[in-house]
Amino acid sequence: MSATPTTEGDTCSVPASTDAAACALPGAPAAHPERTWEGPNQQARFALLRRAKSIAIVGASNNPARASYFVATYLLSSTGYDVYLVNPRETEILGQPVYASLHDLPVIPDIVDVFRRHDDLPGVAQEAIDAGAQTLWLQLGSWNEDAAAIAEAAGLSVVMDRCIKIEHARFHGGLHLAGFDTGVISSRRQLLSR
Repeated sequence: MSATPTTEGDTCSVPASTDAAACALPGAPAAHPERTWEGPNQQARFALLRRAKSIAIVGASNNPARASYFVATYLLSSTGYDVYLVNPRETEILGQPVYASLHDLPVIPDIVDVFRRHDDLPGVAQEAIDAGAQTLWLQLGSWNEDAAAIAEAAGLSVVMDRCIKIEHARFHGGLHLAGFDTGVISSRRQLLSR
């Protein structure tokens, strides 16, 4: 199934078999030969997710066709994270209050998951630093080495071009490496607390 463009320019499909398309940002290039930054490996990403207690989604949308809506739905319904939604133009999404900025949150988020345009990412990185976050997570299709450098210089961990929903589900046995539902139902006890 291919992603369906919406009137807002986003490409997103919600079925579990197309999780990668659902998490992708619009206009994300397929290959990035100019990339020089190297992100954390699988074990390090797993550790970041396991250590985190709270996630702030910057660029949360009330539009069910948006990737941020799909990811927020998953995080709220399928994880134990405290999820905070950030968008200055919204007041409520999925029954949750929405905050105008990271500074307005009632907590310091462990992970700042970002759904914003490329040019906005360095500014969001600085906001994450100012808010005291531990990790800057740029969603699938998002890559900005300036933002990564800003965040890392302040001691934040950085993940780019990865869907936090896919990563979480894969580490918990729900997805294989390509991001698709494995279809496996198991009574095997999970080794992870999140």
